[in-house]
Amino acid sequence: MILAGDIGGTKTVLALCDENGRVVREDILLAEEHASLEAMLDKFLRGRDVEGLTGACFGVAGPVDGKLAKITNLPWVIDAGALSTKLGGIPVSLLNDLQATALGTLVLPATSFAVMQEATNAVADGPIAVIAPGTGLGEALLVAENGRYRALPSEGGHADFAPTTEEEIDLLRYLRKLYSGHVSYERVLSGDGIGDLYNFVRLATGSKEPTWLAAQIASGDRNAVVSKAALEGTDAACVRALEMFAEILGAEAGNLALRAYATGGVIIGGGIPPKILPALQSGALMARFHDKGRFAGFMRSIGVRVTLEPRAALLGAAHHAAPMKGNKP
Repeated sequence: MILAGDIGGTKTVLALCDENGRVVREDILLAEEHASLEAMLDKFLRGRDVEGLTGACFGVAGPVDGKLAKITNLPWVIDAGALSTKLGGIPVSLLNDLQATALGTLVLPATSFAVMQEATNAVADGPIAVIAPGTGLGEALLVAENGRYRALPSEGGHADFAPTTEEEIDLLRYLRKLYSGHVSYERVLSGDGIGDLYNFVRLATGSKEPTWLAAQIASGDRNAVVSKAALEGTDAACVRALEMFAEILGAEAGNLALRAYATGGVIIGGGIPPKILPALQSGALMARFHDKGRFAGFMRSIGVRVTLEPRAALLGAAHHAAPMKGNKP
């Protein structure tokens, strides 16, 4: 059996998988309820599970340096060597979570994607760009090597946010004050980013927050409340906030596609896109994706898909521990 994990800043998904990477048993554990990954493993593993393990791989929401990984939004350091000892000496691999997500997209069926744009000049084994907004913002590249794709990690989500409209310039000024200086794409394209976009729009327009909306925000998840009101069209500020999210996501997805020369396509993953899919399908995302000046024609030729499978990173970790033959997109 293989132990796979998708370790995020909010929750962790652990799974036991067969030798082909298929999930046999899985569970979701909340980070706030556990002091470490080891504590989660103690809760997840049963009886003689450890005795049957042949390998383990964990996708980690943060930078990986060899055998060590630091969770960006948690005070955890994960040590592959220590985990190997705990798990009976089996090989343990650590991947950046976007590496795992990227690898997972290679084994998903076509039904696990929403197509935003069909490819017109897809290149076999061409580079694939992966961008994934969730608790944070992840970016990775899939590059073919000897007939197989390798996932290259990055921390591109922490690169400088680059506004391209007057409204976004005002947004940058607002966020610089809010975060005392540096503003990354992750500050905008993440769960908390949706709430910040809403606050910015409310302030910029001078519109009064409805009583019903204020009550929902006070008693629930601000970002989820804003997204729901936007999708239902019940508040103009929420609608504009989600439109801005889609626009900026399209712009940065396009930036990543250009940097990678992603002739193999672009995949938008993460926990947020499936939840706000109608907003992404409205045209705002692709309009900004295309808006790349002299390369607009190239941008219109790239295939763009949204991953609907929330377990992509988990499946990618499982298949990394049980390598597939000839993995293709």
